[in-house]
Amino acid sequence: MRDLTARKFHPIYILMGEEPYYIDKLCNYIEEHVLPPEERDFNQTVVYGSETTPAQVIDMAKRFPMMSEYQVVVVKEAQNIKSWDRLDNYLEKPLQSTILVLCYKHGKIDSRKKFMTKAGAIGVVFNSEKIRDNYVPTFIDSYVKEKNASIEPKAKQMIADYVGNDLSRVVSEIDKTLIDLPDNNRVVTSAIVEEKIGISKDYNAFELKDALVSRDLLKANRIVKYIDKNPKTASIYSFLPPLFNFFQNLMIAHYAQDKTSARSVAAALGFKSEWYVKDYMDALKTFSAMKTMQIIHEIRVTDAKSKGIDTPNTTPGDLLKQLVYFILH
Repeated sequence: MRDLTARKFHPIYILMGEEPYYIDKLCNYIEEHVLPPEERDFNQTVVYGSETTPAQVIDMAKRFPMMSEYQVVVVKEAQNIKSWDRLDNYLEKPLQSTILVLCYKHGKIDSRKKFMTKAGAIGVVFNSEKIRDNYVPTFIDSYVKEKNASIEPKAKQMIADYVGNDLSRVVSEIDKTLIDLPDNNRVVTSAIVEEKIGISKDYNAFELKDALVSRDLLKANRIVKYIDKNPKTASIYSFLPPLFNFFQNLMIAHYAQDKTSARSVAAALGFKSEWYVKDYMDALKTFSAMKTMQIIHEIRVTDAKSKGIDTPNTTPGDLLKQLVYFILH
């Protein structure tokens, strides 16, 4: 992105990987900033993999720009084209006036292919990997700061627990919270998250996790009861992934170099700030490593049952009640 903003362009960009957010961000920047609007009609071509062939893409790339320094050729959904081997010959001597962009989502092109080696030597090969759930709060922080706002820790965790690591959805949900913020108080609170996204500030995965760590049986049962009675606004499917992620991280924390040190636990979990490990430090005192492993197994079992395996007639509310009981006893 630094090179793009400095107008240091390359003849080919292969943008690929499991996380589409960064692929779209880079591709959109190229589409919107390489050429001025008046030059795009003649010098910018956008095609889709399901509607074109490698031979056609190469023919487009070999064209010279019309009254412009560059022409841009963008291939979206490039994963729908079966073979890109014909690019090999083009990349031997690419046109320096052509910027060819391949957006290959939800997977990677085999790096052993010759054209991939050549693309890496003369252009950009970018692998957009899914970020770990641990880093979603950090991503939320940085995105909100880009929008000249800030977000309360609880609100940030609510969004992270609710959405997971699908960054496109994370950004979409954050944008809902930012749209009506006043200029003199650009702070996203849990109340705003509840209003704009529809996540209850009292009945969410963040609060259930807190209740379990503090062994607050009354609060945990109150949340489970709410989920059981409001399946449209609080589904078991939005609670299980955050719980699984928390106890999976707790298992890692149990084997940190010094699990009595917040800094050591943060390092083991890959967190940049010790603030994020407060709950883990408390949970280390509540759940042994053996119990944590058993809980992880039970969450997996509950997930399977919620999808109709073994107990197709058990309601999601009853499954969550059983899981909470197991965790706390």
